[in-house]
Formats: sequence, structure tokens, C-alpha cells
Amino acid sequence: MMRWFRAFLPKEERFFDLFDRHAKTVIQGAIALQGVLNGGEETPVYCQRVSQFENDADNITREVLTAVRRTFITPFDRGDIKNLITSLDDAIDQMQQTAKAVMLFEVRTFEPPMREIGALLIDCANLVGRALPLMQQIGKNVAMLTAITEELTKLEGRVDDLHDIGLKELFLKHRNGNAMDFIVGVEIYDHLEKVADRFDDVANEINSIVIEQV
Repeated sequence: MMRWFRAFLPKEERFFDLFDRHAKTVIQGAIALQGVLNGGEETPVYCQRVSQFENDADNITREVLTAVRRTFITPFDRGDIKNLITSLDDAIDQMQQTAKAVMLFEVRTFEPPMREIGALLIDCANLVGRALPLMQQIGKNVAMLTAITEELTKLEGRVDDLHDIGLKELFLKHRNGNAMDFIVGVEIYDHLEKVADRFDDVANEINSIVIEQV
């Protein structure tokens, strides 16, 4: 009787499909952001791509939040689902904020540490893309999920280091020159650091769910 009843309940598998779609969109956003940081005349094109992927991610986030309200059985706590998708969405939102700053200040050349950070953010996005499917069977994948989240935290630390190095280089480069170039550079570095911070938030959400499930 219970099996028959459960057959008519909304299926929980939709969440993992939506997580996967969102993660792939975030990866595409990170790749587009790296295109922005490569500079040149194609910079506005890549900025537009970042914005499009952010819009796609927003749509998926809305699907997840709607599914949370309508699904009787969820794979884990509803609040955890909301927090996980929100933290993931915050990462690509911050990518868009970076692209907006680039367009606002008409930046077309970027410092080497900025490009290094861009590469690390792609690594972060790929790690999240690996982690989310593993959450379908958390008990069997605790070790791998823990390793991935630890690596995300390490990458966030490397971004922090590059952020500090980059600010020092900007200061030395512009202390006797154009103050506006320094201000703009600081703005971009700060946005990039916040992207990494948001990925670290994703790692924390995953760890929280793992702790509750095992």
C-alpha cells in the first residue's frame, strides 16, 4: 500500500538533475569569465556570456525553489536544499558583478594575477560539478565529498593570496601614476575574491549536509 502511495508522490530525483544543470551553467560562467580576463576587443562579448549564464542559473534556481515547495519527499532537508542552490547561485551572481564592473570601467587589459584567479575559479566550478552528483549517495561518497570540499577551501586560500599579491603590484605600479587605474583594479580584484568566497560557501553547505546525513 505504501509503495503504491509513494508512486504518486513527486519524485526527489529532480533535485539532482537541477543541481547538475546549475553546476554546468556555473562552469560555463567561469569559463566565460576567464575569457573576460584574457582581455582584448572580445571582452564585451565574454561579459555578455557571463550575464547570459547568470540568467540561466537564476532560472534553474527558481525551479529548485519551486520544487522544494511542491515536493513531498526531498533528498535532504528543505532548508539545506535552499541554502545549497542559493550559495551556488551566489557564485555566478558574483561573476556577473565582476563582468559588470569590467563593462562599467571599460577595462580591456588585466593583470596576470587576475588571470590566475580566473583559472582557479574554473577549477572551483569543476570541483562543484564533481561534488553534486556524489550527493545522491552521500554515505558511499563521504571521503570523496570531503576531499573535494577541502580542495575548494584550499583554492579559496590561493585566491586570497593572489588577491593580496595583485593589490601590492597595483599599488607599486600606480602609486606615482593614475589613481583611477588603481581604484578600478582594486574593484576587480575584490569581485574576483568574492567569487572564490562564494565557492567556499558552497563547500561549507555541502559539508553541513554530509554531517547531517551520515
